[in-house]
Amino acid sequence: MKRWPGPDPRRVWALAWKEALQIVRDPSVILVAFVLPAVMLFLFAYAVSLDIKTVPIGVVLESDGDEAHSLAAAFAATRYFVAVPTRDRRAVAADLVGGRLRGFVVIPQDFERRLWGGTPGPWVQVVTDGSQPNTASFVASYAQGVVNAWRAARRAGPVGGGIGLEPRFWFNPEIESRRFLVPGAIAVVMTIIGTLLTALVVAREWERGTMEAILSTPASVGEIIAGKLLPYLALGLGATFLSAAMAVSVFGVPLRGSWLALLALSLAFMFPALGQGLLISTLARNQFVASQLALFSGFLPAFLLSGFLFEIDSMPAPVRALTYIVAARYFVSSLQTVFLAGDVWALLLPNIGALLIIGLVLFVLVRLKTRKSLDT
Repeated sequence: MKRWPGPDPRRVWALAWKEALQIVRDPSVILVAFVLPAVMLFLFAYAVSLDIKTVPIGVVLESDGDEAHSLAAAFAATRYFVAVPTRDRRAVAADLVGGRLRGFVVIPQDFERRLWGGTPGPWVQVVTDGSQPNTASFVASYAQGVVNAWRAARRAGPVGGGIGLEPRFWFNPEIESRRFLVPGAIAVVMTIIGTLLTALVVAREWERGTMEAILSTPASVGEIIAGKLLPYLALGLGATFLSAAMAVSVFGVPLRGSWLALLALSLAFMFPALGQGLLISTLARNQFVASQLALFSGFLPAFLLSGFLFEIDSMPAPVRALTYIVAARYFVSSLQTVFLAGDVWALLLPNIGALLIIGLVLFVLVRLKTRKSLDT
């Protein structure tokens, strides 16, 4: 009977079963695959927040007029600020320098005259802490929003020449940072599982000498690679769906897309993640070096260059060009699309294609660096 020219399924299954038994016997792998995602999702959902809520600001009320008091009450009523009223701006200036306030609003003595008399210049002054640029920008924007909403409600002064603006926010009406941080955190977690675990486990086999024993078997290099990676592919997919279930049920992130789309994206992303981990272990063959390379080339780019926390469009041009070879860039964008917008395949398919291309390049490099010999 003629042998099938491709990989032998029995050999691949035997190697995969052997790897699965090693995973079950190693508690650290289970901890990284299932406990670490839960911990990191909790941290990103609750400890990391880009929302502006209950920010302490001072409200300096220098005018005794009714309109000035009404505007001060509007700052006290909003959920975004914790207003600290005062009559003297020098008191809040000291608190701003000491970090107890993030800014203050000054309602001047001639506020009513400026409001109704058409006096040129600003009606109120907003001072923010520029040492924290993001918070300073948000405080200034929200303070302007409070003033505009108050003007519209009181019909005080001209509001855009009679044109009213009603902002609407698609995909995330509540403007909660958790809704785009948690899907991005799933991508970072999957990078750790796919790249770090694969790099460490295979490098450990090189250290112990068991990889040489596997290479001495009749199994081909392709069969060995497939048998090694299939259990970690299943592990990564299981961790992805566990993280997605936690995102929906625990953190209240909507999943507007389908689980089928999530499966397709996860399969596409695990392809380059596992390939990168296998390439690192092939080059390093040492657990410590492999772990450092995995963190440097896997976790840090996924955290900094994927658009997870920092917008790619605001990065310098050379750094933006570098992000195109970071697999997490495409996975973060795709996860946010599936969770917040739905199955928008016109956006998902190009990202899946990019992930497959990156994975193909990595596996070609792995195949070139892995030989059925003990020569280094």
